[in-house]
Amino acid sequence: LSQHAGLVAMDCAEELEGHIATYARNRDLLLAALPEMGLGRIAPPDGAFYIYADVSAFTDDSLGFCTALLEATGVATAPGIDFDPVEGHHFVRFSFAVSTPEIEEAIRRIRPWLAAYKAAKS
Repeated sequence: LSQHAGLVAMDCAEELEGHIATYARNRDLLLAALPEMGLGRIAPPDGAFYIYADVSAFTDDSLGFCTALLEATGVATAPGIDFDPVEGHHFVRFSFAVSTPEIEEAIRRIRPWLAAYKAAKS
């Protein structure tokens, strides 16, 4: 950080721009992959580092869904009940504030698990 006329400025603009580009790429990857997996009802991720997806086609227990996903795939998500105790049981939060290879790996792991989860619930 440097100071000029009482203002503090970050000296890492290039690094910041790199993170912004990575998060945009990760957001786009998830926005493309989640609907293909049956999670097409998504709150617009404007200005956020996560996607809030409706999982009601699969479950009405977002905590159980997130727990099962973590145990089976190692992919951590946040249940919607952490953010909305009334309607959150229908939603899961997917963060994209990680590296692109981590997002790609998460998608690779989630895709077959979600297909099996859906089949088991049918």
